[in-house]
Amino acid sequence: MDLRRYIRDVPDFPKKGIVFKDITPLLNDRDALQYALTSLSERFRDREISKVVGIESRGYIFAPAIALHLKAGFVPVRKPGKLPWKTLAEEYALEYGKDRLEIHTDAIRAGERVLIVDDLLATGGTASATRSLVERLEGNVVGAGFLVELTFLEGRSRLTGVDVVSLIGY
Repeated sequence: MDLRRYIRDVPDFPKKGIVFKDITPLLNDRDALQYALTSLSERFRDREISKVVGIESRGYIFAPAIALHLKAGFVPVRKPGKLPWKTLAEEYALEYGKDRLEIHTDAIRAGERVLIVDDLLATGGTASATRSLVERLEGNVVGAGFLVELTFLEGRSRLTGVDVVSLIGY
């Protein structure tokens, strides 16, 4: 299935000069959504994944379903102040400033095999920060799955040693 036909380009969003890759047409189509979820899940089926970490916010759309396919648990990684329990935080650089992600301190146990999932891989900042959080909890990041990858931004270079899978590349 050609998933590109379900991705809508939105020029000048969220600011002038950016072409936003809108995944909502894919989410609206039952067959395309099922194909995307199954394709990502199958790529990691034999990796003995114990936890699937979803990155706020669109990673939450894919990660729980993939976790169910893989018979693994789901772990949310969130923006600051959104998780109700003790957290670890990781700061990362944005184009103009910094941001931070948090994870519950008891979300990953030492040695657990972890898959990181998000809708889009761009510069790799959020995925790299998420990897750092998992590794600080002594988890083993064995893969990272994305629906879309903006290959020209070279985000996968920040995930060396991790099996990075993206279904659509631009």
